[in-house]
Amino acid sequence: MAVNDEDRYLMLSGLQHFQFCKRQWALIHIEQQWEENVRTIEGQHLHQKADQPFIKEKRRDKLIVRAMPIQSKELQLSGICDVVEFIQDPDGVELAGVEGTYKVYPVEYKRGKPKKGDEDVIQLAAQAMCLEEMMLCRVDTGYIFYNEIKHRIEVPISDMLRDQVRQMAAEMHHYYDKRHTPKVKTGPFCKNCSLQHICVPNLLHKRSVQSYIEGRLSE
Repeated sequence: MAVNDEDRYLMLSGLQHFQFCKRQWALIHIEQQWEENVRTIEGQHLHQKADQPFIKEKRRDKLIVRAMPIQSKELQLSGICDVVEFIQDPDGVELAGVEGTYKVYPVEYKRGKPKKGDEDVIQLAAQAMCLEEMMLCRVDTGYIFYNEIKHRIEVPISDMLRDQVRQMAAEMHHYYDKRHTPKVKTGPFCKNCSLQHICVPNLLHKRSVQSYIEGRLSE
């Protein structure tokens, strides 16, 4: 990923789709397929509360920025941080137009409760890496707020997490450049997928989704 062409940047939010199912990610981000379900609608409603562009709020030693655009040249990913908290700290970084120095903490909002998988954590780690690159600082900690339990959990941003993000970003670009939608094994997790009716599991080994839809339209 040596080329720093912003036109090649993929959506950072796609990491969560990719971690859940590589095929789901490809259907959304390569084939441009999408289908709403209760989970996606509720998730969008929750994010609307956090995603109020460029709203800043000052609370004593804390500055809160909502819907902050972020990107990484290394990862060639871009996206939006639900919330970034800047907490005053002598070992922090300077912010333009703000007195003092601040430590940086990304905060991601999720509709449900903590999952067994680490897709939420991967997305948060990628946000941290973008903030590090943009602000020339180290982000060791982030938070995930889960709406169902009305509580946020602290997430250490480890070097192992950073390596996972780099590997996944490289693999996403590989599939995207080839415009390839991978085949995957189906399982119980498919019931929780917003694309289960579009994916058409029984055609996985026969035709691509795009060719299937084109065939139906030509009938």
